[in-house]
Amino acid sequence: EYLAERHAGVWPADAKARTWARSAAAEMHSSFTALRGSCPMNCGVRIAPVPISDELKHDLFRLGDLWDDGLRRFGGPFLAGDRFTAVDAFFAPVAFRVQSYGLSFECAAAAYPARLLALPAMREWYAAALAETWREPNHEAEVRAAGTVVEDFRATL
Repeated sequence: EYLAERHAGVWPADAKARTWARSAAAEMHSSFTALRGSCPMNCGVRIAPVPISDELKHDLFRLGDLWDDGLRRFGGPFLAGDRFTAVDAFFAPVAFRVQSYGLSFECAAAAYPARLLALPAMREWYAAALAETWREPNHEAEVRAAGTVVEDFRATL
């Protein structure tokens, strides 16, 4: 809200799209705990995950349903219409998880993560993440517990 008060366009201009976007962002903020726990954020690795739990399946189904709803309702290519807004920023880390863990979706949601990953700011974020050489041991252990690391694109020490 701080940014929205100071910069136009953070949220959609259309009232219905803005209401939907705020609701979806709030859901992302407060939900999807199985996704966060089962698929820790790590842009630079590709992981063959352990078998997907029912809780993670539920989160993935809900994400797909939510994305399909926004894309269908507001015409895409972003969740609340033709412009990237705050709601898309809330789901940007999920796009990296989709890439890292080989997660997939159906319908309109299937192409949404790749669309986010193709954005210049996302490519910059990814490049910066790959260039990092520092590793946090506990986070590395969380990633290894999530599955088998099959590729590591990160810079080495």
